[in-house]
Amino acid sequence: MNYNKKSVRDIDVAGKRVLCRCDFNVPLKDGKITSDKRIVAALPTIKYLIDNGAKVILCSHMGKPKGEWKPELSLKVVAERLSELLGQEVKMSKDVAGEDSRALAASLRDGEVMLLENTRYIKGETKNDQQLSADLASLADIFVNDAFGTAHRAHSSTAGVAEYLPAVCGFLIEKEIGIMGKALADPARPFVAILGGAKVSDKLNVINNLLEKVDTLIIGGGMAYTFLAAQGNSIGTSLFDAEKVDYCRDMMAKAAEKGVKLLLPVDTVIAKEFPDPIDGPIDVKTVPSNEIPDDMMGLDIGEKTRELFAEAAKSAKTVVWNGPMGVFENPTLAKGTIAVAEALAASEAVTIVGGGDSAAACEQLGFADRITHISTGGGASLEFLEGLELPGIACLEDK
Repeated sequence: MNYNKKSVRDIDVAGKRVLCRCDFNVPLKDGKITSDKRIVAALPTIKYLIDNGAKVILCSHMGKPKGEWKPELSLKVVAERLSELLGQEVKMSKDVAGEDSRALAASLRDGEVMLLENTRYIKGETKNDQQLSADLASLADIFVNDAFGTAHRAHSSTAGVAEYLPAVCGFLIEKEIGIMGKALADPARPFVAILGGAKVSDKLNVINNLLEKVDTLIIGGGMAYTFLAAQGNSIGTSLFDAEKVDYCRDMMAKAAEKGVKLLLPVDTVIAKEFPDPIDGPIDVKTVPSNEIPDDMMGLDIGEKTRELFAEAAKSAKTVVWNGPMGVFENPTLAKGTIAVAEALAASEAVTIVGGGDSAAACEQLGFADRITHISTGGGASLEFLEGLELPGIACLEDK
């Protein structure tokens, strides 16, 4: 896949109607936005379009209305917050690509902004419906995709519309593909990847793809126990994917064949059972990873492993991290994830954190400004690491 895509800088937007796909899928509680991080992330592209005289038509999904008009998933709250952040009115359309949207888009003056209603109110959105794609395209002269979080989906508002309009990326996607694309295609070495999370099955293709590229692959989190079992270790009642044992053996053999250092936990924080509630108090102890008792489960990496993983990260020139090292939601079981976050923050390498819990850890610990890049898309960044083509990026014009 070519990551060298045209951006808004490469086209003339003055006086043009620009349809800009953003990721405004923000968390809500009692009808109020609890984090406007995704809205703030879209501001550089929106402000550029305003400052350069575009008539700006924003669109996004929110939640999973599944083709139904659910008032609690209306983007009206986003339009209100965006108006505050931009210091100008963001007009809200009553539909997605219908009569009201067309009238509002036609009335826009240069530098004015409107927001379409939730694209997933229309059933055809997630099916990349050709008619919806054409209707969305009819509102504008240019399409800008700035929603990396949905770039792995071939939907009408992320990819389909690009069949009808000149299509380029916004600054958010430009940054994602610039930094992550370079890390995968031409990394400064040593290149270290750290993978965590619960299941091996979630990261099958990521592991396989990264073994072609990295110098060191570190595996922690719940997925590490299937690798430890594949080495013949007793893992007690730890997370275990019986169907993936042979795959883990194959990956360890592939690492040896490629000369890639594969690091697994050497000690493990164990408990009798999974914490309930998840953030409640829990009795733990640390044992070597090959000495987990039959009635205990591994729930985080131990102190020696934290030092081992941190050392590998600190000596790298490029580090990619995706997935927690333990049950991060529990303070007692968050030490492994925190140690990795601290190591990345202290490193002088290019550091890339892929979405989800890893990103949350860096932000909660106040390390976000010391990480080179925190990805805005969990699923999209995973597919990126797999080496898959992302439809919302493949559809954009090459430079």
